[in-house]
Amino acid sequence: MTESELLEAARTVQDSAHVPYSEYPVGAALETADGEVFVGCNLENANFSNSLHAEEVAIAEAVKKGHRDFSRLAVSSGRRDGVTPCGMCRQTLAEFCDDDLIVICDEGEGEAPSEYTLGELLPNTITEEMLE
Repeated sequence: MTESELLEAARTVQDSAHVPYSEYPVGAALETADGEVFVGCNLENANFSNSLHAEEVAIAEAVKKGHRDFSRLAVSSGRRDGVTPCGMCRQTLAEFCDDDLIVICDEGEGEAPSEYTLGELLPNTITEEMLE
């Protein structure tokens, strides 16, 4: 899948977002090492701490299907403002993804997307080894 196709998958899933409070739809498309793509959108709840973020929904779908090796993540908001995963989502991604996971952030039509690695977005992450 090309980078633009991965971004388009993240954009498309935004239509399913439930965002009555923020009115800020986010979509994520997570590509596995073998090329399968799982999408997620944000689902808000009146109790904000119970809301689900797009990246969490996408990784939950992939893990549920047995995937544990990921190559790229595309993230897009309805505003096409270069949104990156929040700190909580970065930590969730770090639980299942290596530091070299490519994170593609949608800057909008006609603009090149921003690209980071998970390690750049979340240096010195909390790991399982730290808890031993």
